Amino acid sequence: MRSFVQVSPLTVDQRDTIVQQAAQQHLPAMYDVRAFVDAGGLVAYGPDLATMYRRAAVYVDRIFKGAKPGDLPIEQPTKFELVINLKTAKALGLSLPQSLLLRADEVIQ
Repeated sequence: MRSFVQVSPLTVDQRDTIVQQAAQQHLPAMYDVRAFVDAGGLVAYGPDLATMYRRAAVYVDRIFKGAKPGDLPIEQPTKFELVINLKTAKALGLSLPQSLLLRADEVIQ
């Protein structure tokens, strides 16, 4: 059995509990923000939030300079990150392929 946890205000607020429960159940779980992996989760793949926040600042700047918010284009994330926690993989008894580790933006030892 595997699990994917989507980000929401509730799941982010309860990330430590979610990660702890997944570990207790020996459940390999994937998340879409790195905060879960930093808390001990296995793998995260999703948009780089820091980049998205910087892009949001550009929008705020345009609005302060007089642009109408409704006239600004909707942008999709352009940078995604893959973060893997090897300590969690070992605790779950998983051996991750080297090709996956090489693709990761960060591997937490």
